[in-house]
This record gives sequence, C-alpha cells and structure tokens, in this order.
Amino acid sequence: MMRVLNICVIGALVLAAADVYTIKFESTRQAQRVAKLRLEIRRERDAVASLRAEWAKLDNPARIQALARRHLQLGPLEARQADPLDNLPERPADLVAVEEADPIAAVIANPGALDRPAAGNVPGATR
Repeated sequence: MMRVLNICVIGALVLAAADVYTIKFESTRQAQRVAKLRLEIRRERDAVASLRAEWAKLDNPARIQALARRHLQLGPLEARQADPLDNLPERPADLVAVEEADPIAAVIANPGALDRPAAGNVPGATR
C-alpha cells in the first residue's frame, strides 16, 4: 500500500513539475512578446516624432513664401482687375412681382419662375 502511495505522489510531483515548466515557458514567451511590442511602440513613436519634425519643416511659412515667390507668378491686386457693377447682368423682372402682397404665394402659384437661371448664371453674359 505504501508503494502505491509513493508511486502516486511521485507521479503527482512529475505532473506538477511539468505544469510549472509549462507555466514558466508561457510566461517567458509572453515576456518576450511584451518586450517586442514595447520595442515596436518605441520605433513607431520615433517615426511619428520624425514625421512631425519633417512636417514642421515643410509647413514653415517662410519656406512656403519662398516657394510661392519662386514658382508662382503672383502680384498685388490692381484696381483694373476688379469688375465694376455695371457689368453684372440684370435681374429678371418677372421672378417675383414687386406689387404682389405675398411674394411666397406668387412663387407657389408660378413654380416655373424658379426654373429660370440665376442672375449670375445667365448664358451669354459678358464680364
């Protein structure tokens, strides 16, 4: 009877040792995975910091101004470039009658009036 008990205890010890080894192996593997992830996070943060520094360099207003001067033919606005109001097309008179008491009712009664092109989109108008 003692021998059977001793054999069972030795078997339990062997199983416990195998279980402890498995737990140790898994924890070592998880620790390596955590270390690898921390290294990747550090690399990504360094890459983000590098990209932010590059963006700050490229977004520098003095650099953009120099590029605009070099590549764009810009100059100050001259008075002759502004279009006078006389060149605007006339507003259609029949859109809404002025003497109407209720202009919304006039539009509801004549929905075709809204289908006409807007004053700024009149075809053939010259500026």
